[in-house]
Amino acid sequence: MKPRIALAIGDPAGIGPEVSLKAARDPQVRALCDPVLIGSREVLAMHAAPCGIALDELYIRDVKQPPPRIGTVAPEHGRAALEAAAIAIEGALAGKYDAVVGAPHTEAAIHASGLKFDGYPSFVARICGLPAEEAMLMLCFEHAGREMRIAHVTLHASVRQALALITGPRIIRTLRATEAALKALGIERPRIALSGVNPHAGEAGAFGREEIELIAPAIAETQRAGMAVEGPYGADTLLQRAGYDAYVVMLHDQGHVAAKLLAPNRVAALTIGTPVLFSSVGHGSALDIAGQGKADASAMREAITRLVARRRRAPAT
Repeated sequence: MKPRIALAIGDPAGIGPEVSLKAARDPQVRALCDPVLIGSREVLAMHAAPCGIALDELYIRDVKQPPPRIGTVAPEHGRAALEAAAIAIEGALAGKYDAVVGAPHTEAAIHASGLKFDGYPSFVARICGLPAEEAMLMLCFEHAGREMRIAHVTLHASVRQALALITGPRIIRTLRATEAALKALGIERPRIALSGVNPHAGEAGAFGREEIELIAPAIAETQRAGMAVEGPYGADTLLQRAGYDAYVVMLHDQGHVAAKLLAPNRVAALTIGTPVLFSSVGHGSALDIAGQGKADASAMREAITRLVARRRRAPAT
């Protein structure tokens, strides 16, 4: 039986509904899972018309929402995007869906709505009833025939704040969440490589002592618990080390710069550390081309297939 994947259609005024429709109709996606569109049927019809897509054969969980002004920023568009995502996450918690994929949202619209939102990881955590810091981000993409997955110890914080956030317990929590997510994706015995925070992983203390005082002890503790974790490695050479199922970095740009360089518009952002597998696309809502049938659904398709393809090939643990 194929997994059921909820597709929250994102900002109704952006390309989210269009790329959700195109992904839900994609033969590769349909071979792997049964997609369920979460959002307004009326909105989906507005975006389907320029694409020549019929809604008849699609599963839709209709969410009654006011018609959007396509291509514009408005508070109701932000509320609609988060409402669809929340319904999808709650459905996954209730066992209706095996995972959730979020289409692009518009940060300005969400901020205009007054709703609390600082990214999907913390949003997913709150819907699941967890503290925001329990959720983390893993970037997933294919490069040169390899499945690349990059998780982050810190994310949307200034470098000064991030350095204060890097603690032994936080590193261990991220490693454990990464291992759990890999196992949920069907990888029985995950291998994880961990980066340093300083250039060349500190060069034995020459460029900083975080690796000696924080990172190495965290690695040792996870290894004693039976996890296959190695490092710390310099962030500049981390991804060149083949044979790992995931790479864990300390700072936002240590992961994002590499991912966006190696896989522009193909990165799936997976929330880990929560009971719901939630993935989203790595680009925005492209208001300038919304409603014109021009949007490329590659990133949405990647977000779905990266989430379910390995689970279909390997037995769950």
